[in-house]
Amino acid sequence: MTRAALVDNITAMLEDAEFLVSDRCDVRPRSFDLAARRGEDLVLLKILGNIDAFDGETGAEMRRLGKYLDGTPLVIGLRTRDEKLKPEVVYFRHGVPVFNPDTAYDLFIEDVPPLIYAAPGGLYVSIDGELLADKRETKGWSLGQLASELGVSRRTVSKYEDGMNASIEVAIELEDLFGRPFSAPVEVMEGAEEVRDTDPTPDAPDAEPNDQHVVTTLTNAGFRVHPTQRSPFNAVSEDTDQDRRQLLTGHSEFTRAAEKRARIMSSIDRVANTRSVYFTEEKAHRESVDGTALVSCDELAAIDDPDEIRSLIRERGSEPAES
Repeated sequence: MTRAALVDNITAMLEDAEFLVSDRCDVRPRSFDLAARRGEDLVLLKILGNIDAFDGETGAEMRRLGKYLDGTPLVIGLRTRDEKLKPEVVYFRHGVPVFNPDTAYDLFIEDVPPLIYAAPGGLYVSIDGELLADKRETKGWSLGQLASELGVSRRTVSKYEDGMNASIEVAIELEDLFGRPFSAPVEVMEGAEEVRDTDPTPDAPDAEPNDQHVVTTLTNAGFRVHPTQRSPFNAVSEDTDQDRRQLLTGHSEFTRAAEKRARIMSSIDRVANTRSVYFTEEKAHRESVDGTALVSCDELAAIDDPDEIRSLIRERGSEPAES
């Protein structure tokens, strides 16, 4: 299956699951391919045939975007260099959850989250420690008795009951012993934070020199600007003075490529409930592209009032649709 076909299949699956899905972010470089939202859940999806192509810089960018946009970065892929991704298993690459399309179908269509995650040493599950302790005591077993049945130490059983995760083999043995599962689902839509071991969200990169005057003006207007490196937009900006939506910003000469990026930004707006503006080096012949406001850098530099900047962006653009 080609990557384009895989993206189309995932898009159709998300739409079947009643997600609002953005246009494909088919510009380079790109940290994610699709944004999708259902209710309060926003996901940023990278879709790959071979997940070994997912590098650290892209992972860092997706994690930053997830933080700025209050969404969950996810990778859906088919294989690594050595093997196919197993169904019902969550993998991790550079701090981002990864799973195959079958697992995505279970999660998004069937509302069945995965129970297993991969980590160094094998496959693991989260154990409901309180439930395990309750069932052990109901059975009248001591920690030592259960440890003997499992072939582990008493201390290890105590750690399971305190919330330590277990190998899939131990989880199966526990289910056989007590006639019920003790595995807790991997909370993928929360970034699987309870099972992944990763560093804090990486810091944002510095703005490109050509973007610095735009960053300075927005900062003076009361925006906290987070530059990006591998996105259809140059930055995500948060309005620190007022409770408003995040602002996706682009900046370049107004070329066909810039127009395409502005359209993608507008599509993301509708999904992520953001607003977008593209700052152009020269005044464009129109005021917006599909709801993304167009503002020339000369216009931006001539405005001293921060509220006037906000009003100009709002008037030339359009509010994203609620769903």
